[in-house]
Amino acid sequence: MFSPTRLNNRLGVLLLFLADAAALAGVFYLALTVRIHLLPKFIKVIPAFSEDIGAYWWIFLFWLAFFVYEEGYSRRFALWDEVKFLWKSSFFALVAIFTVLFISKKGPDFSRALVLTMGALSLVLLPLIRPRIKKALYKLSILTRKVLIIGSGEAALKAREAVLNEPNLGYEVVAFVDDQGPRELACCKVHRGIKNIERYINAGGIHDVIIAKPELPKEQLIDLINHVQHKAENTLYIPDVSGIAVSGTEIRHFFREQTMMIEVKNNLANPFIYGAKRVIDYTAGVFISIVFLPLMTIIAILVKMDSKGPAILCQKRLGKNAREFGCYKFRTMLPDAEEQLRRILETDPAAKEEYEKYWKLTDDPRITKVGRILRKTSLDELPQILNVLLGEMSLIGPRPYLPREWDHIKEESPVIHALPPGITGLWQVSGRNNQDYAFRITMDTWYVKNWSLWLDVMILFKTIGVVISRDGAR
Repeated sequence: MFSPTRLNNRLGVLLLFLADAAALAGVFYLALTVRIHLLPKFIKVIPAFSEDIGAYWWIFLFWLAFFVYEEGYSRRFALWDEVKFLWKSSFFALVAIFTVLFISKKGPDFSRALVLTMGALSLVLLPLIRPRIKKALYKLSILTRKVLIIGSGEAALKAREAVLNEPNLGYEVVAFVDDQGPRELACCKVHRGIKNIERYINAGGIHDVIIAKPELPKEQLIDLINHVQHKAENTLYIPDVSGIAVSGTEIRHFFREQTMMIEVKNNLANPFIYGAKRVIDYTAGVFISIVFLPLMTIIAILVKMDSKGPAILCQKRLGKNAREFGCYKFRTMLPDAEEQLRRILETDPAAKEEYEKYWKLTDDPRITKVGRILRKTSLDELPQILNVLLGEMSLIGPRPYLPREWDHIKEESPVIHALPPGITGLWQVSGRNNQDYAFRITMDTWYVKNWSLWLDVMILFKTIGVVISRDGAR
């Protein structure tokens, strides 16, 4: 007989599978509507096709088969990993479907345009639908996993925070256990008795145990992992990898030697991946320049009308390999901003302390009326598209630091300046101006060490959300 936990899990997988099938059916019918009523208005010469939807049943099998193959029902994904999984599965499903169409030589009555439209819509709609389906299942306590954390230090708190910040995983932290450290944290009580871990697991219906004690000596850590591994369904261990790239790493096993190696990839050394970033930058830069040229013209006029001085400034910034370049930006401050800043820092100790921590001032009196709006909407950075077209900047990258900031970043410069600076970046979607200066440097170094095209995609979409919500803007 299956335990209640396993029955719950199997029921959840079945419901998720059926929900995926229903979502694909909805995407198909929307694609069918677009193919019948919308595409003929834009494409004059488009072949007629059979509207017999029964002829398309098999394409759903390919989609669902790749969902299974990519472990969509056996693994748990953070939100952006879920998006990556859905995009990857949809891409391979389309490749497989068109391969079958080519081999079988199906006639034009089977609409290729319909399949392509369904593929395009799936890239947008499935990432919106599937996380919401999982959220609904979690609310019904279906597919959720109860987690116990061993530890009470910084690593344990970070583990809890990581789980809470990724609700798409479906994890629920129910207890902390540790034989050392505080007996109570800000969030909850810390239980004693690691040796009695089985009792906690059985009493709390625990599925997974996270071991967050990287400070333990090797022998004690091995004993703890071995002890827990035979008691819990899954055991997760948090090693001390601070300062090391973790994104895209792979674990290599050498069973005979009982050796494990962590492979850390350097995407910057791959000319094809780095070249793709540059192609994307240039293509997007041309498109944005054309689309936003009227808006940029209006902004330039408003800046000139609001205060004296040029509409666009060209400031010296540090680019790739720490070379200086002229960074373009709409002027958002009064012409004598630097002189005003000097006076403020000399006469206001609180402002000086804030500026030294954030390199910015709350309610900065130097900012113009139009400038305040531009900063809140990030429109002041639009002229940097020219820097992107010139190859001096990227759409996504580290922050473009000022030359006078060199003393604060020189130790991290070899890492930070391995990539061109970006119009937006990881630090902007991680709290933006709400975070202190040291945090921004940490985010920039982490970004470069873990850089990938997928990371850029994540940051781009998060930037759109940050700009719309104005989170962290001043």
